[in-house]
This record gives sequence, structure tokens and C-alpha cells, in this order.
Amino acid sequence: MFLVLIIIVSTALYFYSVRNHDYWKKRNVKHEAPLPLIGNHIDNLFGIKGMIETSVELYNKYREEKIIGYYRGTTPELIVKDLELIKKIMATDFPYFYNRGLSRNPDIEPTFGNLFHAEGDRWRLLRQRLTPAFTTAKLKAMFPLVVRCAESLQDVVMELASHRGTYDARELMARFTTEFIGACGFGIEMNSINNEHSSFRELGRIMFTRSLRNRLLLPIWELFPEVRNILRVDPDAAEKGITAIVKQIRHQRKYQPIGRHDFIDLLLELEKKGKIVGESIEKFDKDGAPETVEMEMDPKCQMAQVFIFFAAGFETSSSATSYTLHVLAYNPEIQRRVQDEIDSVMKKYDNKLCYDAIAEMSLLDMAFQEAMRMFPSVGVLNRICTRQYTIPDLGITIDPGVKILIPVQAIQMDEKYFDNPKEFRPERFTPEEKRKRHAYTYLPFGAGPRACIGERLGHMQSLAGLAALLHRVTVEPAASSRREIRVHPLSNTSQQVAGGIPLTFTPRRTSHE
Repeated sequence: MFLVLIIIVSTALYFYSVRNHDYWKKRNVKHEAPLPLIGNHIDNLFGIKGMIETSVELYNKYREEKIIGYYRGTTPELIVKDLELIKKIMATDFPYFYNRGLSRNPDIEPTFGNLFHAEGDRWRLLRQRLTPAFTTAKLKAMFPLVVRCAESLQDVVMELASHRGTYDARELMARFTTEFIGACGFGIEMNSINNEHSSFRELGRIMFTRSLRNRLLLPIWELFPEVRNILRVDPDAAEKGITAIVKQIRHQRKYQPIGRHDFIDLLLELEKKGKIVGESIEKFDKDGAPETVEMEMDPKCQMAQVFIFFAAGFETSSSATSYTLHVLAYNPEIQRRVQDEIDSVMKKYDNKLCYDAIAEMSLLDMAFQEAMRMFPSVGVLNRICTRQYTIPDLGITIDPGVKILIPVQAIQMDEKYFDNPKEFRPERFTPEEKRKRHAYTYLPFGAGPRACIGERLGHMQSLAGLAALLHRVTVEPAASSRREIRVHPLSNTSQQVAGGIPLTFTPRRTSHE
């Protein structure tokens, strides 16, 4: 009897572990053979390869396919290569793919009630109310704070350069970005540029370091999504730290906006206005009209928005700017041309950084965009099918719950779209060259209604930091530098560099000196 029970249980477990593994075969979609329970996800589950590296390998292996099947455990996932289909998923047919499908429950994990992770109506209401924080007028109003941070960065790099110092550019730009976020987001002088061990810089490190318990839980969630609401990730030091910051600032401002026009002020203004009300993206009446939905901008929701403002701004900008310095160090002639442009524009504005000066640095901007093409801060984009969808031209129908992966890194390094893609060539981003290409060959900030809301702010801050630094110093490869940087194998969305980006800083004399 016991033997019979073992056979029955073993059989049941086996069929559970392969229950969806014929999904892509039925639809004649090319895919790797899945393993029971694990699917194609074994390298990711055991920290051997991140999803960015995996997506690049599959993209290049199936060169002629428009889509590739994948199994994240028992969940079918579709890696989409075709640019027109990507456009449909991210923009044209957005109502079928409005969720990211990152499986975060804000009722259990409050920090994930933020704009990036929010789904459905919560995302839509947050998006429409947070957008005013990133208008041109708001960006110009913030710029004096950006300049102050950039000047502090100059002081630090000049000290390094006076000794021809070698330093991790990734760490340096992370300190600059942290300082910027503190000033423009929260109205706090963080002093992270001058102190690499400041509490706020430590908070940034913690945000991208998983505890052992959380590292063990995440693979379990991938394999058994049903237990996600039972086995939750513990509140970590990052969540506790952000919660404490928000409570402190709210108390200091007496729970009212104070006219600083920073991110906290915007959240307090929304709280003061009461409920956020708008049209639903999920619920419709019997005539097909969207229902009215609402939500509160309460302290818990504010904490979640502050969390993502800090985390996303810190990680993406520091990654993009440090990699730009890296490729300029290995391309000294292009670096010299960028510096000549910076000198010329700065001279026009009395050698002072300002919003209009940064807007005129076109070659610096092109170099920054080219660096983000070669090494986008976000290497893949995620969506999930919310209702049955038939892929045009292919006639393949996918069901709600199928995950979608857009392989940004692979697309942007595809020689079909960028000849000799490993060559650093800023001229790819002249207005004329950009017009020649399909818009969806370049997606470092995403696209469509869920494109990065802070793109312009991050872009402006990054160019200001690069201009301030390159105006005073030249960057060169250090003895320990590697031309091909290594990405941490746990990088699944954002590209975390393993071993840093060491560079040597040398002082330079500008024409006004």
C-alpha cells in the first residue's frame, strides 16, 4: 500500500512539474527542451547566468526566429525579437500587455507598490499623477541643485587627478547620483560625494544586495508562484531605511508641501488633494466604458514611490555614466573631441554649467546614447499578457499569464541594426542616423505608455555630471581595467558590474585657464 502511495504521489508531482511544458510545442514555437519543474531556468535559479545573458544567447542562437519560447519554471515565456511585434506589445496593442508581470504584491511587500512594479489601475493612477514631476519647467527649476552636485563631483575628481589616482568610476558616479537624488528628490544634503561611506550611499548598496533568505526565496517563487503570498520576503534594511527617511521628512515639513518643488513636495501635494481618481484600465461597464477607480496617496504609498525614485535613479544613472567614462577612456580621440565641445560651450556660458549649456553639448549627448546602446542599464524589459492575444502575421495565439521578455541588450548589439556593434561610434546618434533606424532598435528607457517616467531627468543629470568631470580631468584605462566589463550573474533586469570600472584620472588644462 505504501509503495502504491509513493507511486501515486510521484506521478502527481511529475505531471505538476511538466504541466505547461508542451505550451510552445503546440504552437510550433522554437525553444530549448525544458527540464521538469525547472523548465529552461536552471542557470538563472542557481546564479550561473542572469536573464540578460540568457536572453542574448538565445537571441543569437535562433537568428532567423521572430519569437523564442522559454519556460520560467512551469510558466511559459516568450522572448520577442521582431521589432514590429515589440512595438505592438509596448505601444500599439498596449491594452493586452499593460502589466510588467513581476509578481509583486504591494499588500505584502509595501515597497513594491511603486510606479515601476505597480500593475493595472494602480499603475495608471500613479502614472497620471506623478508625470507632472518631470516637466521641462520642473527640470529647469531643479538644475541649480544639479549644478551644486556636479561642482562637488569636480572637487573630488580633481583631488583624485592630482595624484593620477585610480578609482572605481562606478562607485564615483554612484556617489554623485546618490547626492543628486537626495538634493532633487528629498531636499537632503547627503554628503555622499565626499564620503563614500555615508549612510545614504550605504542605503544604495543595500538596495541591490539580497539577503541569504531572500536569495533562497526568490527561486522558490519562480518554481512555485502559488506560495508567493505565504512565503514573503522579509522587510530589509533598505525598506526600513526609506520608511524612516519619509517619516522624518514628512514630520519636518509638517505634512505639507513647502514650495521646494522636489519629489517629496509633489507627493505631499497629492496627499493634500485627497483620493486619486481616474478611468480604469481593467474594469468596464456593460457598454464597454471604463469604470471610475480611485486610490489614496497615503504614507505607505509615498514610501513606495520614494523607494523606486531612489533605487531606479541611483542604479541606472550611475551605470550609464560610468560606462560612458569607460568607453571614452578606451577611445581617447573621441574623448578629446567631447572635451573640446564641453570647453567651447562652457566658455560661451562664462564657464558655468547651466541647463542651456548642457542642451548644447550634442557630441557629449551622442556619446552618452552610444554608451547606453552598447551597455543599457536595463538589459531586458518585461511584460505579461493580460488577455488572449493573436500575434499578427504568425497566427499564434497566447493566453493570459504568458510572460513577455524584450531582449534590449541583444537588440542593441545586433549587427543587423548597428554595423560593427562593438565599435564605439557616437555618430550613430546624429538626428539623420536616428531617423534611418527603426525606433525600437534602441530601448534603454523602454517605450510606450510604460516608458521610464524619469528619462529626461536622468538624462539631464547624467550629462551634467559627465560634463563637469570631463571639463576638468581626462580618464584613462587603469592597470586593472578590462575592456570587456563583466556583468554580475545575478543581473536579471539591471546590469550590475562585477569588479567595478577602475579608471585613472588625470588633470587637464582648459582654454580659459
